[in-house]
This record gives sequence, C-alpha cells and structure tokens, in this order.
Amino acid sequence: MSFIQLNNIVKTFNDSQRQTETLAIDDISLSLEKKEFACLLGPSGCGKSTLLNMVAGFEYPTLGSVKIENKVITGPGADRGMVFQQPNLMPWLPVWDNVAFSLKLQGVGRKQRQDAAQQYIDAVNLTGFEQHFPGALSGGMAQRVGIARALLQNPAVILMDEPFAALDAQTKLEMQEELVTIWQKYNSTILFVTHSVDEALILGSRVVIMTHRPGKIRDDIKIDLERPRDVTSNQFNELKRYVLDVIREEAKLAHEAQQTPTISH
Repeated sequence: MSFIQLNNIVKTFNDSQRQTETLAIDDISLSLEKKEFACLLGPSGCGKSTLLNMVAGFEYPTLGSVKIENKVITGPGADRGMVFQQPNLMPWLPVWDNVAFSLKLQGVGRKQRQDAAQQYIDAVNLTGFEQHFPGALSGGMAQRVGIARALLQNPAVILMDEPFAALDAQTKLEMQEELVTIWQKYNSTILFVTHSVDEALILGSRVVIMTHRPGKIRDDIKIDLERPRDVTSNQFNELKRYVLDVIREEAKLAHEAQQTPTISH
C-alpha cells in the first residue's frame, strides 16, 4: 500500500457571478512511497499548488480522494508540515519562539519550547540566531525558520510550495543543499512544488510533470542520479533537455488554448 494516494482527483472552481465552472484538475491519480522526495513541475495554473493543498487538508477534491496510510484526509494535521512561498513569521517573536509556536498554542512552557526548538534551529544552520527577530533576518534565514517550524512537529510529510522562489541564486543553491541533507536525516516524505526544471532535478528522487490546465499527469520520472547532483554531467543535462522539451510543449499548448475552458450552467 502506497503511503500517500491521490485517487482520480477532479477539481472544479465555481464562479457564481459568471455562472461558470473552471475545470482545474482532471482525473489525476498519484501514489507516493515513504521517504520519497517528489517534485511537482508544470506550467502556471496547472494545479500543482491545488494538489499540494489537498494533501495538506486546506482544499478538497470535487471528485476522488486523498489518503495518507489509507486514511482519507479530512483537514490539516500534525502528520503534515507546510512550508509556504513566504515564511509568514510572527515579527514580534524571536526565532526560537517562531519555531516552537505550535507548542506555544498547546500551552507548553517556555523552557520546554526552547529546548524543543533548538535541535531544529541547529538542523537548519541558524545556531546563534535564536534571539533574533524576523526583521533582522535575510530571506534565506527566514525560510530556514519556516522549515525548522515544520520539522518541529515531526511530520511524516513535508509539503513545500515554491519555498525558494524569491531567493537569490546563491542562497537558493545553499537552501537546496540543506534541504536534501534535512530530508536524508529526518526521513520525511517531501512533496515539493516548483516552476524550475533545475530545482526539480537537483532535489527530486522523482519528478512529476503536469499538463497545462486542466491539470493531468504528463510524465512521472524517477531520478537515479547520485547526490549531490552534478548539474554539469551529461546525465543531468540529458534529463534537463527532455524535461524542458515537455514543459515547452505544454506551455505552447496552453498558449494555443488562449482561454481557460469553462462549463456554463
């Protein structure tokens, strides 16, 4: 039995003013095993983040089911940690208190929260910044806090929605390397949404390519390259050329479609 199962997922969005429905995702089935690092890749608007939000329990399919360990997801849970595009830190709390915020909501005492937060602060290389406030952090450091906050819940699944998109190239490379190290250390299953072919191939043990809207699965590629990935190797660049060709074809098809298909009532 697969760890995460998305079974025949269909998602439509209603526009009550225009009396229309938009078909966003059309009959997607996807299974993930424990400890996989899967990257979702595809054109803008293809439903990548919508699928991620369904696994998080923030959204629900119109048809089909999303399950973890054969249990239907009915809402957010501590077994899933979410890292967003923006870290969404509380500016009035220091780093350690942001990391341990879920424990604060549970009424856990200060000393216990600090002790719990420290190992994850160390894991994301923020040792020494425990008492800093978010306003004093760089973008990369703020995202490290967001990752540490997700890890503290000890989730079986970490869901990441383009968390490095706003970072400069050098910081992005550093964060990618750190994320792989964290994944290998904590043995979580990661589902990672990205628009970047390079990022998907650097990070993923598997890359799932979606079509233009309505989103379907176009390709599902197992990445057997050694880690750390050598982006100059022939194998890496052969994969990159193939994936780029698929993405460009989907972008062209999306452009030719000109407008989102709608179903009128």
